[in-house]
Amino acid sequence: MSAITTASAMNPSQTLNQADFLNLLVTQMTSQDPLNPESDTDFAAQLAQFSSLQETQTMATELQSIQANGLIGQTVTLIPSTGGAQVSGVVTAVQIVSGVPEIMVNGQAYNLSQISAVTPTPMTSTTSNATTATSTQN
Repeated sequence: MSAITTASAMNPSQTLNQADFLNLLVTQMTSQDPLNPESDTDFAAQLAQFSSLQETQTMATELQSIQANGLIGQTVTLIPSTGGAQVSGVVTAVQIVSGVPEIMVNGQAYNLSQISAVTPTPMTSTTSNATTATSTQN
């Protein structure tokens, strides 16, 4: 992972959005050498690459949300970000904070990256004392 990618992952406000990209593209067009201009196909290719990157990022975010929702009702073991002992509990809800899904376990929000294990939650069995009545006919 490059230093730029690492910095962008840690600070989402440093990532480029489509408006930033278009501003850079306009600056590049206005600052180009008039005797050796860039071709319009190069600009179209750059725009297509940026759009593809945006779609990939959106798809990754949506996949994380699907994964988080799939954990509802499952027992997870988590490593707290503050350190300390592992925490286990049943995932009761999913909340989206700044576009990032967080699972709720024991009333506390955790990031998906803190999960160390997932196990099925044991089913509780209830016995019913239903009796059947028989009727006799004479």
